Amino acid sequence: MSDSGTAVLAALVEQARLQGANMPTLRALVEEASECGARRALIHVGLGDAGAIHDVRELRDMLSAWRAARRTAWHTVVRWTMTFLILALVAGLTLRLKLWPPAG
Repeated sequence: MSDSGTAVLAALVEQARLQGANMPTLRALVEEASECGARRALIHVGLGDAGAIHDVRELRDMLSAWRAARRTAWHTVVRWTMTFLILALVAGLTLRLKLWPPAG
């Protein structure tokens, strides 16, 4: 909730308290309103049904797998680059020291 939304809610709670509502009732009212708003938001984004928890878990698993695959791909690129650089260095040293082609 934004700061202005929090301020409005606090002002409404204080106004209700001054008009005679007790704090436990006000807290329960705010909590129930929050839960209704959260439920409405979940329904709005398509996660309001009983299978939503399974969908979210599956999405989290897929995201985890994607991150692992991306990390593995990055490590592979680094490994291949290092291998290529070492082979180029060895080839350069071989030619520089005239170890290849063999003198006949």
